[in-house]
Order: sequence, then structure tokens, then C-alpha cells
Amino acid sequence: MLYQLYEWNHAALTPFRAVADATRLFYQNPLNPMSHTTAGRSMAAAAELFERTTRVYGKPEFGLDETVINGRRVPVQDRPVWQKPFCRLLHFERELPKGRAADPRILIVAPMSGHYATLLRGTVEALLPYADVYITDWTDARKVPLSDGRFDLDDYVDYVVDMLRFLGPDTHVIGVCQPAVPVLIATALMEEGGDPCAPATMTLMGGPIDTRINPTAVNELAQEKGIDWFRDNVIMQVPFPQPGFMRPVYPGFLQLTGFMSMNLDRHLIAHKEFFWHLVKDDGDSADKHRTFYDEYNAVMDLAAEFYLQTVDEVFIKHSLPKGEITHRGRRVDLTAIKRTALLTVEGENDDISGVGQTEAAQTLCVNIPDDKRVHYVQAKVGHYGVFNGSRYRAEIAPRIVDFALTHGTTHAGATPPKSAEPAKGLQRIGAYAERRAKAGQLGRDRTMGGEMGLGVAGLGSPDSAMRAMAGPAQALMDTAMEAMAYPFGAFAGSNNAGFSAPRHRNGAKATDASSPVDASPAAEAAPPAPVTPIDAEAVAPAAAPGEPAAEAVDIASGGPATEPAHEMPPAATSRADAGPAVDRRPQPAPDASPRAVGSSDRMTAGAEPSPARSAKKVRTIPAAAPIPSPGKAVNRGPGPAAVRKAAKAAAKANRENTSAKPASAAKTAAGESVAETPGGQGQDRPTPLASPPRRKGRGGSAPSSRDNPRKR
Repeated sequence: MLYQLYEWNHAALTPFRAVADATRLFYQNPLNPMSHTTAGRSMAAAAELFERTTRVYGKPEFGLDETVINGRRVPVQDRPVWQKPFCRLLHFERELPKGRAADPRILIVAPMSGHYATLLRGTVEALLPYADVYITDWTDARKVPLSDGRFDLDDYVDYVVDMLRFLGPDTHVIGVCQPAVPVLIATALMEEGGDPCAPATMTLMGGPIDTRINPTAVNELAQEKGIDWFRDNVIMQVPFPQPGFMRPVYPGFLQLTGFMSMNLDRHLIAHKEFFWHLVKDDGDSADKHRTFYDEYNAVMDLAAEFYLQTVDEVFIKHSLPKGEITHRGRRVDLTAIKRTALLTVEGENDDISGVGQTEAAQTLCVNIPDDKRVHYVQAKVGHYGVFNGSRYRAEIAPRIVDFALTHGTTHAGATPPKSAEPAKGLQRIGAYAERRAKAGQLGRDRTMGGEMGLGVAGLGSPDSAMRAMAGPAQALMDTAMEAMAYPFGAFAGSNNAGFSAPRHRNGAKATDASSPVDASPAAEAAPPAPVTPIDAEAVAPAAAPGEPAAEAVDIASGGPATEPAHEMPPAATSRADAGPAVDRRPQPAPDASPRAVGSSDRMTAGAEPSPARSAKKVRTIPAAAPIPSPGKAVNRGPGPAAVRKAAKAAAKANRENTSAKPASAAKTAAGESVAETPGGQGQDRPTPLASPPRRKGRGGSAPSSRDNPRKR
């Protein structure tokens, strides 16, 4: 009855959706003056938000129109080449250059667990440049008439066998998540029967082969509830007028309700942000929202027979690892697999498939030679990252292609059999030790979700039953939200701060030594005792007695910026900008170039230049430990009080000397120009002579000729 109520509600809202769509078009029409106002965009945004939240989303498109092969873009077209009532086989045809040899042929078996095969769009895209890719495109069960018969786990296995026979020998099959079980069964049946079309390689990624190993909360839920509970709470009949009327299914809307309830607050924030993006006419952010939710909200019904048999055999009875699983009444013998090479892949942080549950296939297939068995654990990825994302593209997909090239026989890149001594034992590669260390922890705090839609522990009421659903979308939500840069909590916090330039008091920033702007202040000290930036009274950050003063560090090399031979005595470390400003632009006299001084980056005239570092950027940072120079002791310098006292004395002497000299005497023997800052003596930020005077009404009065020696 719940499915019927859902359909009636959707039908009742159809006129309102039509009105909302017309309203959106009216207020977005550029000929309407209201479309250029905030009020008009608000009306259009509200109408679009209502229409999207009440829509039943259809099946998305793959949208893979091209790929890059040998540096050239080639067109790609997905075309069905095989079809049965519950599945189509899509071939991604590439227009290969003439004379190019054949690539390995790969069949991807997509999960039948709620979302469409387009969930593996990234999986296909990463393989297209190197392989001839096929993928299973499962049909929404409510679109299949009841007259087409039932579909259970045995039918699923038959479909995989038929597709492998259609593709022919030397096909490489990949089972992503839930299909790992039927793919393993199909391979065993074909090997046992001596079928020449048995796959050359079999790659199982994050699949629940043996859920007894390090069971997650989802696995324990299945044991606790039993198959009758799932049959009574989540199985419903397709209502009229759908083509699959009266077919028992696990409804897609029930799964989507559970998906949304897992992260309800984040979904609400996402839709609120979407509304404001439309109001602000931020088309890029709005398009990201549409792209993600068009995929996320598109769910399909599962045939009840397949769903219940999978839960019972895989999660409750554990028939496959016990050797008790059957196909059409005949026991499946996994030891019959001898010629097919086996690659198993797990994610280090995968909390949907427990630690070692996919690797169990290596133990069950005991007759596969050791040189044809590899187990790989990808570091720093969860369940979704095993078959999608940047680490999949950079590290997992190349291994899959290399595995196919190594053990294939008919494609152009086939590797001849190795004459060397075969490997002894299973090859375990990647973050295997790190994942084993997390056994018993991953998946223990999950309140709902799961590979096959096992729901939430402790359900009993009808309201709670609505939240019992499959969970691959949990990982999809966690990963894809970050990839789209949604401002959810920490997404816009510390991560974004890392891309911002450091802010200092008075806006000072590190600059080049030859730049006519203020030199950089001292950076923050290492936590937990941060040091404040340099102010007008201190030359270097305050340091505890006996601690080294700040050193000028070469940013490019990480070593000291000053040469050992250029160390200055403590008396010369006075703060230059405590008094009149000094023009730091390069002067014609080569012997008067400025240089960095000991524990600060202040410039002083009359010193020998250092050609090797004249163009390097320097900044002043507090050193936690002295950086020793070869053959020379480290000069720790005076304490903070002595440094401040020397700075004040030098500043006073500079002010007296400057006020006593005429303008013509302001030019020093080194060719440098000295001027007072517009704000008076002792200004913290020196102003270069090349800077124009400030205008009235924009931060203060323009400096008079009495304040600027160049105008006297």
C-alpha cells in the first residue's frame, strides 16, 4: 500500500509541477524585466527548487562522448550490443586510428543495488584510453512486465555467462562491489565445464565474498533480523500504471528515502545553497548541484527474488565461503577455477565491505597458480574510492589494465609467458598492513546502509522500515560532495584556509629582497607558543633566554639566507624601519647594494653584495634550533631586551641625523635616498619614494614638503 500512496502523491503533484515549471520559464525569460531583478530570480529559484524536489528522476546518460588515445581525442559512442529483459550490454565504441592494434576487451559488471550503471561513469572513463570497454546496464524492475518472468541470483549468473560467451575468449571481467559474488560463481561454472569463453582475468573490487570475516554492523543486522523480516518490511508490489504492475520489488523510492536520511542535514543545506546560487545568478555552482542530484536521485527498483536470495545466501547463510552455494540446484565448485587470473582490490578505509572480505576469494580459489593471483589494497580510499575518484584513476585503473595485458593472449599488448620461476604465494600489494590494522573498527559505527540494502539495526515500526535500504550511496555522498566543493561544515574550513595567503599585522607579507616595498615580518613560531609578527619596537620575535634569534631563511633551498662570512655584529641589527624609510631600489653603485642581516631581513647600506643570492626571496622566521654553518659557530645574538634597547637608540640617532641634514645631504655615499614616512617619525611601515602621495579624503592628508625631502 505504501508504494501506491507514493505513486498517488506523485500523480497529484503533477499539475503543480507544471505550474512551477511555467513560472520558472516566465521569470527566467530575458525579455521579462523581472528576470534581471532579485525578486524575479527568487521566484524562478523557488519554482525550480519545488519542481526538482517533487520530481521522479529518470535514468541518467553516461555522457562519455570522447576519450584521449595516444594524445589524440577520438569520439566515443555507447551502443547496446546484447539485450535481455532485465539487462542490456553497452559497448563504448571508439573511432580508433587506422592501423591501431586491438586493445584488451573488458567487461564491467555493474552493481544491481539501487543506482543505475551510470554510477560507474568514472570507472569506464578511466579505462577507455587503454581498453575496449563493455558494461552491464541493468533495467529498472518496475519497467519489466510481469510476463517476462522472474529474476533471481541464478538468473544474474546466467546473464553474466551469456555475456561472456557473446564477447568470446580472452575477455577480462570486473565485478564492482555486489556483483563480485555472481561473477565468481559464473567463472567457476565456465571453468568447470571447460568453456573456452571463460574470462582470462577476473578483478573483484570491494565485494562481499565472505561476510563472516570482520563483519560490519550491516552484516550483523542481516544475521539479527533474518530473511523473513526483510520480506515483510521492504518488499512491495509495483502499482498501476507502471509496465511492471504487480511485480514484487524492493522499491527505489524506499532506498532513496534511506539514502537521504543518512545525511539529511547536509542535503537540506545543499538545497538551501542551491536556492541562493540561483538568486545570485551563480550558474556554475547551480550546475554542480544539478549534475550531482540528477545522478543521486535516480534510483531503480530491484526484483524481489534477486534481492532476497542475495541477502539470504551471501549475508545470512554465507553459502559461498562454506562451499554450499548452488546454481540451478548444482553445487558450485570454486576449486575448478585454474586458468583465470585473479586480482582482488580493497580500499584501506572501506567500511561497507569489511577488512579481508574481498581477499577471501584468493583463499577459496586454491587452484589458481600463484603467479596469477594478486591482492591490492589502495591506501587512503573508502568504498566509493575503490572504483571512482582520483586515486582510482591514478593507481587502480593502471593496475587493472596491466593485469589484463600480462595475462591476456589475443590483444596487441599480450605478454608472452614468463620463463622465470613462478611466484610463491599470494602477492599482496599496497596498504595491506594498514587495512589489516583497522580490522574490527571499520563499519562498526554505521547506523544504517550496506552493500545490499540491509537497513538499520533495531527497526520495528513501519516508519523505521522505510529507512531500510542499500548503502553504496553513503560512500557516494561522502566523496562526491567534497569533489563538488560544497560548503558543508569542515569542507569550507581548514581546507580552504590552506589556500589563503598568511595574514600578518599591518598587512605585511614576505617580499623579494630587491623589491621597493616593506620586507616581510617574522612568521609564526611553531605551536603551541606562536610568536606575534614584528612590530615597531622589536627587531626579531621574542625568544626565551638562551633560545636562538630568528634567522633569515632562503625559501627556495630551505637553508640560511645569509652566508657565514656576512654575519653582522649585534649592534648592527637595529630595526631600519623604526626611523626614516630607506629606498631599497638598486642603485648604480655596485658596492652599496643592500643585503640581509643576521637575525632579520632589514637592509643596510655599505656592505658587500652577495651575487649568488641577490635575486632570492628571503623571509624572517623564528628558528626552533640554530642552523649551523660549516666551520663556524652559531651566533645566538643578544637577548630581546638588549635588542629592543639597541633598536630604540639607533632609531633616535637616525632621526637626529636626518633632521640636521639638508635635502641635498639626504643622498648617502652609497647612492641611497632617505625620506621620512608621511605618518611621521617611527612609522611601522616604510613608504618607498616611488609611491605617490595620498590624496585628501582617502586615508589622510597629502604629505607636505616639510615631510618629504624630495619636495624641499
